Amino acid sequence: MGPGEVAAILFGTFAVLVFLRVPVAFALGLAVVPVFFIDERLTPVLLMREMFKSYNAFILLAVPFFLLAANLMNSSGITDRLIRLARAMVGHLPGGLGHVNVVVSMLFAGISGSSTADAAGIGSLLIPQMEKEGYDKSFAVAITASSSVMGVIIPPSILMVVWGGLMSVSIGGLFLAGVLPGILIAASQMITVYIYAKRRGYPVHDRSSLIELAKAAAGASLALMTPLIIVGGIVGGFFTPTEASVVAVIYSLILGLFVYRSITLPKLPGILYDSARFASITLFCIGTASAFGWCLAYFKIPAALVDQIAAMGLGVIGTGIMVALAFLLIGMFIDAIPAIIILGTVLLPVTEHVGMHPLHFAIIGVISLSFGLVTPPYGLCLLIAAAIGRIRVVDALRDVGVILLPMVGILLLIILLPELILALPRWIMPTFVQ
Repeated sequence: MGPGEVAAILFGTFAVLVFLRVPVAFALGLAVVPVFFIDERLTPVLLMREMFKSYNAFILLAVPFFLLAANLMNSSGITDRLIRLARAMVGHLPGGLGHVNVVVSMLFAGISGSSTADAAGIGSLLIPQMEKEGYDKSFAVAITASSSVMGVIIPPSILMVVWGGLMSVSIGGLFLAGVLPGILIAASQMITVYIYAKRRGYPVHDRSSLIELAKAAAGASLALMTPLIIVGGIVGGFFTPTEASVVAVIYSLILGLFVYRSITLPKLPGILYDSARFASITLFCIGTASAFGWCLAYFKIPAALVDQIAAMGLGVIGTGIMVALAFLLIGMFIDAIPAIIILGTVLLPVTEHVGMHPLHFAIIGVISLSFGLVTPPYGLCLLIAAAIGRIRVVDALRDVGVILLPMVGILLLIILLPELILALPRWIMPTFVQ
């Protein structure tokens, strides 16, 4: 049986299982079972072996630790301090709370590396405030969900850690390459908020004084040290990404327990439990996705895809657009990490064939997948924000679409101008990024 037929069986079975509402992690593992009957050398033991091999990676320890650091930051009241700082910075602009929402997400992204933690932590505080001040509930939910995608784009990013470990790409380089796209996406969202505010007459607050801004900056300064410690430590070669995640946990714990004193010892077991629960779901998904990806490689499906793309004669830009569309589509249905393992490994040889820079490929993939967090039927961040705002997801879709349009424009700009994202890594890490 050829690669095309096997791919049809694997992806067809997976699609049917997802349609039947089987959890994605289980659907990926079960989709491999029919392939066992194609080749007698394949057995369930191989499935378990590939899952175990995927777990036996030091870099994956960073995932639970970064999730724990994000939960500790949320529990220690850092979000409140970031909101005060953002309000002092941009609260005077038309649609002030909308701009605050975007800037807080940007700041929180540099601390947590998780979009879902961003949506839950910031949404629970800002969505009720925006509703109270007269903002449309659908807009409040849409901007909260859309701005939370920066959690996986601005460093430190859990997706970039997984991508770098899986594809053998410099994680420090990935972090630096994500800085400018994150800033551009934030700028595009703030422009959209400004237009909404002018058209709908959203409230404007008085400009904060320099003293108020200084006090807010001082209150958030220790929290804002987190991305400097993590990214600076990795880029400077002081510690590995896994070690950086542990440093982030220790630093967050010190802030919560001893500096802000907002985390008490009785609260710690609950924080640890929630972090372990989310990490176990993510890591189990990584195992079954790795087994699925191994089957694709075993039947030479990536090689067949390379031959097909080569026949089409696509260059770097054409391949970049194809990669973005593929990740945008799969991101609508499954979580980003299994999507990276399945689709990233399949498309990697395709991008290498056309000469696309590994960092360029990674940033296109990560940004495209981040949009899946606000696009149904998966749309996890949108689901979280809608639950907080107590509205149906469908009621926020129009505003989400409007906010996403300029974000897609930023993605297209990155595809067309790879030097935009490569300049910073090449300047700071010339030895590791060519």
